[in-house]
Amino acid sequence: MKITTIGIDLAKEVFQIHGVDSHGKVAIRKQVKRKDMAKFFANIEPCLIGMEACGSAHHWSRKLGGFGHTVKLMAPQFVKPYVKTNKNDVADADAICEAVGRPNMRFVPQKTVEQQAILSVHRARQGFVKTRTAQGNQIRGLLSEFGIVIPKGIDAIAKRIPEILEDAENGLPGTIRQLLDRLTKNLKEMDRQVNELEAQIQRWHKENEASSKLAEIPGIGPITASAIVASVGDAREFKNGRQMAAWMGLVPRQNSSGGKQTLLGISKRGDTYLRTLLIHGARAVTRFAETKAKPDSWLRQLMGRRNKNVAAVALANKNARIAWAILAKGVIFRPDYTPAAVVAGA
Repeated sequence: MKITTIGIDLAKEVFQIHGVDSHGKVAIRKQVKRKDMAKFFANIEPCLIGMEACGSAHHWSRKLGGFGHTVKLMAPQFVKPYVKTNKNDVADADAICEAVGRPNMRFVPQKTVEQQAILSVHRARQGFVKTRTAQGNQIRGLLSEFGIVIPKGIDAIAKRIPEILEDAENGLPGTIRQLLDRLTKNLKEMDRQVNELEAQIQRWHKENEASSKLAEIPGIGPITASAIVASVGDAREFKNGRQMAAWMGLVPRQNSSGGKQTLLGISKRGDTYLRTLLIHGARAVTRFAETKAKPDSWLRQLMGRRNKNVAAVALANKNARIAWAILAKGVIFRPDYTPAAVVAGA
């Protein structure tokens, strides 16, 4: 009995396997330990393998793909409707096997080792930034208990703390002075870590041609460009730019019925980190456009009709589509580009 499709429920040590033949009949249903995974799939004829895009999925995708198998990754929320009964490993593997064979299923692009490596740097930097912000807020909160208020921002803390510690008349006890000194040193160390990781991302960005092309788009810098290249991989797996923008969660949610379209806020699906970078970059462009962009430009006209936050999200959506065109078609960014349809209708 030839196995044509296999669903794998990934885990740390024990993996559940569910395979079917060309007629959909169950051909294999068993557990495989981690140490036996490579040997097991090396002895099976090449087939279609489905997995949920979760921890270690990209590693196993590359590993099993090296044995000649066609491996496809799916978002867990798209697999869940195929679970026929209560959740367990056997039912999950069965659902994955069923979902991967659907002709309209959406798949997650497989990442290379290089992509995962630079994304790990991004995640580490993001973690340091969050911890640094929390540390700064803690320092600000402790000082407020003693009647000392510091303005918002990390830079304000770095400037004011030395003055506060040297001021002998502010009523701070020695214990809190020692604590503030310790917390401030920790804050500086995290700031150093963030700067070093940013420098590492900058070096990778300069060496990557696709990332350098994306950085030409207003609102996309080295951090955002490198994150897009590492997250998206092969942009040709998306049919068009709107699909990639939807994958990032930058398109409206719908609640439509009976031929009546009702559009809501953005779906916020996909990678929160990537979407946040695009929207923050778009906000920087909107601030610039308020005074320096031409009155008849697309962004100025949009800002005249809608809220600034709406305009920022719309620009982030547009930048995501431009990024798809650059990555999928290998072109360069042209600020003066006009679509052929607009030229023909002029």
